[in-house]
Amino acid sequence: MAKRKSSFKTATAAPPAAPNRRWPLLLVAAVLLLLAAAVFMLTRPNPEAKETILPEKVATRQYASAPPMLIDVKKKYTATVEMAKGGTFVIELFADKAPITVNSFVFLARDGYFDGVTFHRVLDGFMAQGGDPTGTGRGGPGYQFVNEDSDLKFDKAGMVAMANAGRNTNGSQFFITYDEQSYLNGGYTIFGQVTSGMEVVNALRRRNPDDRPTYAGDAIKTVRISEE
Repeated sequence: MAKRKSSFKTATAAPPAAPNRRWPLLLVAAVLLLLAAAVFMLTRPNPEAKETILPEKVATRQYASAPPMLIDVKKKYTATVEMAKGGTFVIELFADKAPITVNSFVFLARDGYFDGVTFHRVLDGFMAQGGDPTGTGRGGPGYQFVNEDSDLKFDKAGMVAMANAGRNTNGSQFFITYDEQSYLNGGYTIFGQVTSGMEVVNALRRRNPDDRPTYAGDAIKTVRISEE
């Protein structure tokens, strides 16, 4: 009897599939696309951001307009005044009480406006006045701004305020009191207080322009602004 041939055939093992060499390239491409997208998002122009335009300087220490608001009223600002003859004093600036005034002072100081400017009017027991590049008491930065009223008072030595030729005529001139001057309250914008180095302020050379002195007042070397 003939043997029946089995129809069962052993399946031949399929050869292993060739490795896909494209996926590493695809992965690298995807990473590069993500990086490019991130760079674009970080560097694209912000349509809401506005460029800060500083006032044009039309002459030496003269500007066409007041500066835009450059300070952050939530921050703390101090001015370190270094005198040409030596010695420094520090002024705490009250940005929250007089933002327009502090903004102007900070702008001028950072632009080197006060460098070399003298305290042209220093009256014993009253105050020391500076900030006029002409040294005459009639100079200014070319712009004026309004008074800023607050609860600050001329109740002690070391109060720093704007000098003016009448209300809302503030420019660059400022003064530091030597004692309580309560009768000045309400007429001048207080924007700071000397917190250290008052002995340097007390030692400023006395000078009354009304006496037509033949000597200049003590000069400021520079004013450095810090913010926190």
